Amino acid sequence: MTYVTAAVSTRATDVPKPAAVYTCAMHPQVRLPDPGACPICGMTLELVTPVVTEQSSTELRDMTRRFWMAVVFSVPLLWLTMGHDVGLPDPNEAINRLAQAFKLPHLPSVSWSQCLQALLATPVVLWAGWPFLARGGRSFVTWQLNMFSLVAIGVGAAYFFSLYVLFFPASVPGAFRHGGELPSYFEASSVIVALILLGQVLELRARSRTTSAINDLLKLAPQTAVRLRLDRTEEVVALEEVIAGDTLRVKPGSKIPVDGVVTDGESSVDESMITGEPIPVEKVAGSEVTGATVNQTGSLLMKAEKVGSETLLARIVQLVSEAGRSRAPIQRLADEVSGWFVSAVLAITLVSFGVWAVFGPHPALGNALIVAISVLIIACPCALGLATPVSIIVGVGRGAKQGVLIKDAEALELMEKVDTLVVDKTGTLTEGRPRVRVVAALDGFTDSVVLAYSGGLEGQSEHPLAQAIVSEAHARNVTLPSVSAFNSVTGKGISGTIDGHVVLLGNARLMEDAEVDYAASKVEVDRLRTDAQTVTYLSVDGKLAGYLGVSDPVKATTPEAVKLLRKSGIRIIMLTGDNPVTANAVAKSLALDGVKAGVLPKDKHKYVQELQQQGHVVAMAGDGVNDAPALAQANVGIAMGTGTDVAMNSARIVLVKGDLRGIATARQLSVATMKNIRQNLFFAFAYNLVGIPVAAGVLYPWLGILLSPVVASAAMAFSSVSVVGNALRLKAVRFRGAPT
Repeated sequence: MTYVTAAVSTRATDVPKPAAVYTCAMHPQVRLPDPGACPICGMTLELVTPVVTEQSSTELRDMTRRFWMAVVFSVPLLWLTMGHDVGLPDPNEAINRLAQAFKLPHLPSVSWSQCLQALLATPVVLWAGWPFLARGGRSFVTWQLNMFSLVAIGVGAAYFFSLYVLFFPASVPGAFRHGGELPSYFEASSVIVALILLGQVLELRARSRTTSAINDLLKLAPQTAVRLRLDRTEEVVALEEVIAGDTLRVKPGSKIPVDGVVTDGESSVDESMITGEPIPVEKVAGSEVTGATVNQTGSLLMKAEKVGSETLLARIVQLVSEAGRSRAPIQRLADEVSGWFVSAVLAITLVSFGVWAVFGPHPALGNALIVAISVLIIACPCALGLATPVSIIVGVGRGAKQGVLIKDAEALELMEKVDTLVVDKTGTLTEGRPRVRVVAALDGFTDSVVLAYSGGLEGQSEHPLAQAIVSEAHARNVTLPSVSAFNSVTGKGISGTIDGHVVLLGNARLMEDAEVDYAASKVEVDRLRTDAQTVTYLSVDGKLAGYLGVSDPVKATTPEAVKLLRKSGIRIIMLTGDNPVTANAVAKSLALDGVKAGVLPKDKHKYVQELQQQGHVVAMAGDGVNDAPALAQANVGIAMGTGTDVAMNSARIVLVKGDLRGIATARQLSVATMKNIRQNLFFAFAYNLVGIPVAAGVLYPWLGILLSPVVASAAMAFSSVSVVGNALRLKAVRFRGAPT
């Protein structure tokens, strides 16, 4: 039994935590050590490494507080300026009577009502709207113009012009006056800030829902663990204090705290969080366990092996988080437009102001200022900037809940375009747990000798076929001999010396290279291969001693997955190192579109490359180390979560449950996400194409319509919320044949 041997000085609490890094959802290339605003777009930065947070973020609480403060001050301000127009009692008369009652001096050019408007608008603009003004000002300092640049100019122009009128009324040109009265836009500046804050609050609430998949995954992990001290007593510690090598007790009904191996005890563990299988898995000493899975009945002692960011759950969370921040190629369109959009809007604003100032009706300058503010506010490109990132975040999170981990946004976009899927056989189409079905001895050798020699050689290998042979030898109580001069011949087999005999075990090519005659077994071997069995030859001192037939059952879900993928227009080709007869038998049973058998590991990526050169968009699915080059070469590499770490690191999509139906899910998710992004981009472009000309007053000559800045700010807020709301529809996407 293993107990804690780590010294106190190695405790996790003594190890400094890595410095926090913040990034921007719209500009993931930004990496800053402190929280704040993105220097490019002005959006609030978020942590690169996700942590469990409340549903309401700090920014959401702050914006909500500012919004309600803006509402409290804007409502009486609207009553002062517009109450009489909608039939409410005119408060200005009451204000004048109060001024007389308190013997306040008469103001010749402005009214006490305008002074009160300034008092109400000032906290709204300078406190509630300060984040917008500050970010807008910073954008001009760095010349990274963004939506806050337009907001700052629009709100600032309305507020500070009104303030100028209040303090210096005599210097205001007559072209600003309407019926001799001085213009005031305090209510416009205040209500614009309130409406923009409302849009921010709704947007932040919606965006917090887009990261719900990450929060759900984070909450799967337990908060504490029961650790054994050196004297075998138990202590409850925070999960982050657990380090590799600690011995932990897992009580019945509790979650496995980290990834590790059972050292003592027996129990069943619900691993449906990882595998999707509802049936608990029996665990005994030596069994591997995964963090966040649930212990069922017995008590276990386990040794922690992977902790913190190394656990499977943490890796899944990090993959989802990074994919949500990655950029799809389609986003380049939005980026290119946004790059010149703000400058173009500023130019349109100046032209609109000039046209209205010269050719507009009286008061020309007053109307010109209203038009300029409306154009600035309605043209805020927040909807354009959000169109792609929010859909990517929701889509990736939706995939994670289905056990489909998408590592980057480009993979999500490319899955829609894939026309050819290349799949490995063993462990991908099949279960990857082969079983020996035939042991045949020839020329004086016995089945036991064939199995002993084969098992002795294969005991040096980690290949699934090797494990099947070794397991069969153990099942028949065959003693495995020691092997010397072991050598592996890539793509052909293995060799070694046993009891002074030179022994070869492998495929026909290995026998041919060694000039071993295997013709006598050809008829029976061909029959086995047509039955989808892989045949391995054994030779001793240059003479064929026998052969073994090993079969790997096709996964129960593979036929359904193939049917779904072919229905979506994808051609499926098997690429395997197995014998052509065996490979063709499997391909025929699944009605695949093509087979490429007998392929050496080094040549797999070349075949993928050839398909790409023919103009195909290729996805490659595999699970082994030998598949890694092909996975990296493919447009979209897809790894089985039940496969090797090398394969998963080389792939851009990981199927956690090792179920090929996950590829069909990824395809459907890609189609739905890209459709959603195109809808968002169309809405954002159409909104600006219609909104900017209307705000500039093109309808005024015919319909007499001049857009108020207040209406423009409401339209701007609505556009952002609509884009985010449309993206959230991805959470309701239904998948045909999704892994269960």
